[in-house]
Amino acid sequence: MKRIGKMVGHLIWIVNAICTGLMILVAFSPMFNPTVHPIRSTFGLAFPVFLVINIAFVIFWLIVYWKFALLSIAGLLICYLPLRTYMPFNIPAQKIPEDRIKLLSYNVMGFNHLVKKDGKNDILEYISQSNADIVCLQEYLTSKNTKYLTDKDVFTALRSYPYRQIQQIGEGKQSGNKVACFSRYPILSARVIPQESKYNGSVLYQILVEEDTITVINNHLESNKLTIEDKVLYEDMIKSPEADKVKEGMSHLVRKLADASSIRAVQAQKVAKEIEAARTPYLIVCGDFNDSPISYTHKTLTKNLKDAFVESGNGLGISYNQNKFYFRIDHIFISPNLKSYRCTVDRSIKESDHYPIWCYITRR
Repeated sequence: MKRIGKMVGHLIWIVNAICTGLMILVAFSPMFNPTVHPIRSTFGLAFPVFLVINIAFVIFWLIVYWKFALLSIAGLLICYLPLRTYMPFNIPAQKIPEDRIKLLSYNVMGFNHLVKKDGKNDILEYISQSNADIVCLQEYLTSKNTKYLTDKDVFTALRSYPYRQIQQIGEGKQSGNKVACFSRYPILSARVIPQESKYNGSVLYQILVEEDTITVINNHLESNKLTIEDKVLYEDMIKSPEADKVKEGMSHLVRKLADASSIRAVQAQKVAKEIEAARTPYLIVCGDFNDSPISYTHKTLTKNLKDAFVESGNGLGISYNQNKFYFRIDHIFISPNLKSYRCTVDRSIKESDHYPIWCYITRR
């Protein structure tokens, strides 16, 4: 019996070793360029799964035979930087410098599909009360029908922002997808960054903040193109993980995710070139990137920038809130000569399929 128990223990350790290796693989999957390795580039989405498995193995072995726990502990140490990127923990700053600006980035989902109740819109109310100095919006949409939300409604609610820029993005003439910037500081210029996409893109602003010009790039990168049917399929897999259903469903979803990842890779590279070519010393890149912290997009854009959430946020910071796709896909990146404070994914408002992300930023 003792020999059988020893064999079972070693078999469990082998499974542990495989899971540790897979955790390391997915943690460093951003190294794979999606245009060359589209499927591998999606591995990062599985990082939380293997992270939980390896933490469970550590707890198991500490109870059963502590030496075997060293394998998973070593794996977690190897993955320290990806783990901190995915789920940072910081001591909140007690005092925010007075010379800071507050930046808010929010995918408003057409202001919750243009809903207007008693002449008001909850998302607009949230923005107007946020006390943000610069507001970058994605999926900006208004109507000419006064029954729904109009430009006049938006401009009236956000009248404390004297400067604004609203641009359509995407190559399609009927794209309808817009991004917007509302600012308390003068917007000197706004330029659409050409992207190969029918509905998505980026806009670069030059904003004069006191005596300094700051480059701000507002992004809505390629979505994962998951239809309602795809999302239902995903939820069914979560609720009822039958082997055949999971195998067929995962194959379908991974192909779609890989296709979108390849398109985003090219878009991220274009934004990265704009970052490198920027003539101003201060840069902020924000928006809905449709990619998690463990992704090629994130790795590409943080080559010369810092992730504000990693620097001053806490926890998972899940910013997409529907269909059980619980990931942080909205980000704020800042240049090394800027410092962020209290970067927050605000879960207090649920009228959009995204939560807003904001932070205080100071110039060093």
